[in-house]
Amino acid sequence: MKHKKRLVFLSNIILCAFSIIILYLIVLDFTGEIPSEYNIQIGDDHIINSKFPFSFSLDSKFDKIIEVNPLDDMPNSALHLSSGGVELKTRGKGSADLHYKVFGFIPYKTVKVNVVPRVKVIPGGHSIGVKLNTDGVLVVGIAKITDEEGQEHNLAEKNGIRIGDSLLRINGRKVENSLHVADLVQRSIGDEIQLTMKREDKEFDTTVIPVKSSQDGEYKLGLWVRDKTAGVGTLTFYHKASKKFGALGHGIADIDTGALMSVKDGDIMNSKVIDIEKGKKGRPGEIRGMFHDVNNPIGSLEKNTAHGIYGEIEKLEGGRYNESMEIAYQHEIKEGAAYILTTLDDNTIEKYDIEILRTISQSRPDGKSMVIRVTDSKLLNKTGGIVQGMSGSPIIQNNRVIGAVTHVLVNDPTKGYGIYIEWMLEESGASDAIRQQ
Repeated sequence: MKHKKRLVFLSNIILCAFSIIILYLIVLDFTGEIPSEYNIQIGDDHIINSKFPFSFSLDSKFDKIIEVNPLDDMPNSALHLSSGGVELKTRGKGSADLHYKVFGFIPYKTVKVNVVPRVKVIPGGHSIGVKLNTDGVLVVGIAKITDEEGQEHNLAEKNGIRIGDSLLRINGRKVENSLHVADLVQRSIGDEIQLTMKREDKEFDTTVIPVKSSQDGEYKLGLWVRDKTAGVGTLTFYHKASKKFGALGHGIADIDTGALMSVKDGDIMNSKVIDIEKGKKGRPGEIRGMFHDVNNPIGSLEKNTAHGIYGEIEKLEGGRYNESMEIAYQHEIKEGAAYILTTLDDNTIEKYDIEILRTISQSRPDGKSMVIRVTDSKLLNKTGGIVQGMSGSPIIQNNRVIGAVTHVLVNDPTKGYGIYIEWMLEESGASDAIRQQ
């Protein structure tokens, strides 16, 4: 009986210990402490610290790409336990899978390690004007139409059209602008027409019979639409060889709907800061700019994504730095001192001190990669911290471009978020050009 009780007691202890280990591993995965992917530049080494007795293994065929060395005194072998972690030493360009195992035999996680060429970009900080032409037109409002018999019609509701949808084509014909929409609807003379709509990334078709309005005798759909937008922001980076640029760190959304604008094309031009509204708790400030030399755009806009705007610039002038600067990947960024480059009312790019408060391990693009705080007294006096129009200001640490300013914390304008530069390079298409070099 005592032997049985002892076995039950030991089994419970083992089960409890195993449960604690599983819970700890779940927490590790949830917090992103162990990322799913590392990008390490050729010639750099990287240390993976471990507070848990993992073993690390790398397929032997990848020996020419990367070497894995334990940080403790364990012998270097295909499988070794390490409570301290491992050092990854780069040898050549390529990708390899690093396998984590608990206590050397329980598979836990596979991490992709990419050894990539050394990446350099010219940091921005320039105030830029952005003129965007949408792909089709954006539905920014919905209205009821009263016909000549006094009956009301809500064609949008009846046909599943929402504010924020884009109208791309009418009867297969590409919509150019809001005036073009009105013209095509008038030509229908009340006959059924097919609308090709876009919601987020999906297209769908719906058929609508335009209603002749009692107000002016014209055929209408009951949709308020917009086809253009413009604003100012800050350039993040420029890549000389590919001519690619990235800016803002977040997408351009319609002011009325909040929907991301679907881009057909657009222009980038120089901008001058004319006024600054200082940010206060509960009320974000704003940099107000004016387009300069609108007839001579400096570049073209190709993409408007949730993580910035991208395109090509023929030649970048007036920057603080004319030479390219290396970037840093997320695992190389440290909490502590850094600075941003941005343009204020003196219309020159200046350095302003900030502090990286926290970095967030991410396996996919996200505009909130790190938490930052403005510490520069000059910037605080002028703006109160982070303000609208400052989005895209490059963040630099240890002479490397690490990201860009994206958002302000409304209740504390001295704090905000930044996006990792690697996500912006990926979105821009410049990373592909760089890796082919």
